[in-house]
Amino acid sequence: MSSAATDAAKGSVTVSNLRKTYDRSPGKDSAYAVDGVSFEIPRGSFLTLLGPSGCGKTTTLRCVAGLEQASSGRITMGGQVVFDSATKKAVRTEDRPIAMVPQSYGIWPHMTVLDNASFPLRHGRNRQRGKDVRKRALEVLEQVGLAPMADRWATQLSGGQQQRLAFARALLGDPEVLLLDEPLSNLDAKLRERLRHELREFQQEFGVTALYVTHDQAEALAMSDIVVVMNHGVIEQIGTPAEIYDFPRTSYVADFIGSANLVPVLEASRSGDVVVAGTPVGRVTCGRRTQATTWERREGGFVCVRPENIEVRPVGNGGVTESEFPATVESAEFLGDRMEVVVAAADVRLKAVARAGAGLRPGDAVGVRFDPATTGYLTS
Repeated sequence: MSSAATDAAKGSVTVSNLRKTYDRSPGKDSAYAVDGVSFEIPRGSFLTLLGPSGCGKTTTLRCVAGLEQASSGRITMGGQVVFDSATKKAVRTEDRPIAMVPQSYGIWPHMTVLDNASFPLRHGRNRQRGKDVRKRALEVLEQVGLAPMADRWATQLSGGQQQRLAFARALLGDPEVLLLDEPLSNLDAKLRERLRHELREFQQEFGVTALYVTHDQAEALAMSDIVVVMNHGVIEQIGTPAEIYDFPRTSYVADFIGSANLVPVLEASRSGDVVVAGTPVGRVTCGRRTQATTWERREGGFVCVRPENIEVRPVGNGGVTESEFPATVESAEFLGDRMEVVVAAADVRLKAVARAGAGLRPGDAVGVRFDPATTGYLTS
């Protein structure tokens, strides 16, 4: 590869058909923890592997880091192959252009903040000597707000400060790719929300490529350029946060990302650019195309509609309109700026969001309307 091409690819990551199996006991088949995973991270992008515990996201990250050796597949970084099962090539972890922030931060308690931060400069891949080490470490600590604490013991930092220190130390290793394994999971909810914004800002400021692992949907949607949703070792969907949320390809993705009402479909047919689905609550127009469809009529699947896209209206003595379904309020929670309600329509329970002053109470008769423009049809 030419130097110009290498510079253009610097920081990019490509994972191709990655598989990782763990041997079971004698006489039993091996189980794939990661099964045919492929994705690309453009230079400077933030990609998140998202899924529940046991879905293979951390195993994938560890294979990229070289902490686990994949059973098969190929991994390139900056256009250079770091793992290839076909040629039996496996570059050592310490020789890959990476830095990692583990879930526990890996802060050394017997060192000061400055010594923790400067460790990669003294012992890492791009080690330096002399006064430049302290100067460079202090510069990065200043950027993450820890320079005044440089001479403190690391154990004197709060959880949020330790997270920043771990991030600063990783950046001082001058990585092309930063790997983050659920680094916010040990923090309380408010601190986690604040630090995810800081972490994203630091990543953009330093221009480093990031591969992030989490089971938290809010983190993935708030921080990522690209989200990879995983389930049982395979990828369910890859897309931007908006694509994943607004256009889920499967009922699993729709249900895992945010909150979704999945209404079973008895039969569905196309009508121009929309799908008309027969459901237990009635016929529903699905104007949001979630998959390419070449069929005229089919059975099964789900209507997918988010709670915020359902209108709930008290009907009183007027009854429901043609565009509404009759329903009964089962529960209503006042949350200040809104009400979250659960209604029952033809034995189907639906979550919806109503305005705070709607005055809905359990037992009230209501009319329910799905917004056709934001309602989708999922085949599986």
